[in-house]
Amino acid sequence: MTGITVKELLEATGGNLLHGQEDQHVKHISLDSRTMEGDDLFVPIVGERVDAHRFLCQAIASGAAVVFTSEHHCGEDVKACVRQQCGENREQERKALQAAWIEVSDTKKALQDLVGITGSVGKTTTREMIAEALSAGFKVYKTPGNSNSQVGVPITIAEIPQSAEIGVIELGMSEPGEMERIARVARVDCAVMTNIGIAHIEQLGSQECILEEKLHIQEGMPPEGILFLNGDDPLLASVVPKEGRKKVLYGLGRDCDYRAEDLHLEEGYPVFTAVHGDCRVRVRLKVMGSHMVSNAMAALAVADTYGLSMEKAALALGQFKGYKGRQQIFEWGGVTVIDDSYNASPVSMKAGLEVLDSVKGERKIAVLADMKELGPDTERFHAEIGAYIGEHPLDMVLLLGELAACIGSGMDEARAATPHIEIDSLAQAEKWLDENIREGDCILFKGSNSMKLSEAVKHLKETRS
Repeated sequence: MTGITVKELLEATGGNLLHGQEDQHVKHISLDSRTMEGDDLFVPIVGERVDAHRFLCQAIASGAAVVFTSEHHCGEDVKACVRQQCGENREQERKALQAAWIEVSDTKKALQDLVGITGSVGKTTTREMIAEALSAGFKVYKTPGNSNSQVGVPITIAEIPQSAEIGVIELGMSEPGEMERIARVARVDCAVMTNIGIAHIEQLGSQECILEEKLHIQEGMPPEGILFLNGDDPLLASVVPKEGRKKVLYGLGRDCDYRAEDLHLEEGYPVFTAVHGDCRVRVRLKVMGSHMVSNAMAALAVADTYGLSMEKAALALGQFKGYKGRQQIFEWGGVTVIDDSYNASPVSMKAGLEVLDSVKGERKIAVLADMKELGPDTERFHAEIGAYIGEHPLDMVLLLGELAACIGSGMDEARAATPHIEIDSLAQAEKWLDENIREGDCILFKGSNSMKLSEAVKHLKETRS
């Protein structure tokens, strides 16, 4: 982020300077009082459990030059806060009184008011693939980690360096109204929509409501903006963009503007021909599973639209090797591990099982945990995974969680030949792995992030490496 002054922060947010100087500069934005890069703006977020206003002086001591506050309304309030939080620590008190304190009505909204940007959006793997393809011709800045929320997006945008030519920004939403608020901050030039699944259906009610919420990505988009839509998703294929914006379909279907043909897997890795008009390009991916092809076609569509040849973009895309916790494949002590532990939905769990089936191994073992936020049909969705395993046998399935137990019920109903056991804890999973895994095995870990299967992956690495 280019250094901006307190005066500019006041103008952007409509805030009130309670203490400090208008010419003070900030270079970074932080939400964590424990980690500062120097000359930070600290934004205290009021959470369900913790109000970060408690850590204003700690943030300043760690390197913040400016703080937002919605709890203090005059200079005397600031001094009282400093006395309370610093106690007898005179050095911390001195630093706290050197910083600029800006009063705002809502710290989260003030953060969102700071910035706007150009870019493309999509889920994390698609974001990474788009960034990889665009890197063949542009200096690209992309969302770091999983910073796709109402507070993560403004910080991501503020940190974009002046040298970047394109920003690839992931926008996430889980509740009504959230996408519109984030979209008005991001103000994207084009948007990629990957699918209308059932994640967050508990909060939004139906897939149609999820689509309606996602289409708010168009808020703040210029009339000449473009929607890149997965043409294999019936709901997305039928979308009519607002205000005459252009619609580009990508996928495997014949009606897609950018489509994949001749798809097959070579040892689990997709090989296909990308087609657009008269252009045909052979593509080989280094990430496993046929579901990755749709993500790749989104990346190629965006790159081609921005003036890169599909040949050049495909070469760059062929170097992409995946993202942490999302179908990362390792070999430790003769055991192949597919780490897909970051998140899970019915579609992605079936995709993970497809990858497991395609990887060479003497035994195929799946450690599956609960899929969260699937609404009232949660048990049915889990049972359908069991039915899928009934049609695609494995050597063993471990099931962690009450919902995952429904996978076992689905397996029983389908009379699956695959044995399965239900486990109550990560410790039990780790114990089973320690006692039963042998060289030549291939193991998939898949579940919602809150189930913490990544810890079992870490345990296996430590014991096998």
